[in-house]
Amino acid sequence: MDDRDWLILQLLYKKKNITKTAQSLYISQPSLTHRLQQIEKELGVVLVNRGRRGVQFTPQGEYVAKHANQILLDIQKIKENVSNMEKDVVGTLRLGVSDSFTHYKLPQLLKAFKEDYPKVEFKVTTDWSKEIVQLAYNQDIHIGIVRGDYSWQGEKHLLFSETLCIVSKEKINIKDLPNLPRIDYRTDYLLRAMIDNWWTDNFAVAPRVNIEVDRADTCKGMVLNGLGYAIVPSMIVENVDNIHKIDLIDKKGNPILRPTWMIYYKDTLDMSIVHAFADFVLETHHVEK
Repeated sequence: MDDRDWLILQLLYKKKNITKTAQSLYISQPSLTHRLQQIEKELGVVLVNRGRRGVQFTPQGEYVAKHANQILLDIQKIKENVSNMEKDVVGTLRLGVSDSFTHYKLPQLLKAFKEDYPKVEFKVTTDWSKEIVQLAYNQDIHIGIVRGDYSWQGEKHLLFSETLCIVSKEKINIKDLPNLPRIDYRTDYLLRAMIDNWWTDNFAVAPRVNIEVDRADTCKGMVLNGLGYAIVPSMIVENVDNIHKIDLIDKKGNPILRPTWMIYYKDTLDMSIVHAFADFVLETHHVEK
């Protein structure tokens, strides 16, 4: 069995569906079925049973599939360690990055790093910060960049903090917010809690949410077209002209801040590619090591 076979078992165990697994691997369904039969022949056991409800793993199949993640991780580490034996910073850096940071900051960051280290390639996973923390915990990524205060036992560096702010096309008064149309967007629960807590500290009635969208960029577009106000992290409207901003403050008059962190395990710094990128990010954001 090679690493491709272990990937087949990993994905099939996750999806429980031959067609979806084949699509994820960009191969035909008959090719996947044939390869699965070859794996079973090599191991001398039946790994899966196929029925109306999809794929069901046998006890032997469960055992093999559950080891696929660790085996693939071990293969990846071997490849990375071999690459790390070279003096040059080379190889593939696996990053997990929150949606907003990916959109507003990451392209420029990777471009600048690539100029210094042209032999480096990137594999970037974009997701909610909570999911990025889980990827880092499972060592599916080398470095995570998350927004919000999530628990993390490894290395953790504060890259920057930004204010939460009310944004609108026209100038508005905070006291009038309960009567004004608001635009909300889908976001992580930590940010939602910060906004909701600020609201309940200042108003006794619920906000008048007229529009709900799935992305911050869409929300910003709605605001710029005068459809209502929104409460967003300041990074969302950075360098945007013709928009009014009011920073949120708590009961003590302090600005309400949302932090962005870089997280990783210390032993990953043994890899030159990870060490170089971590140092580069800290230097870029003027963070002391």
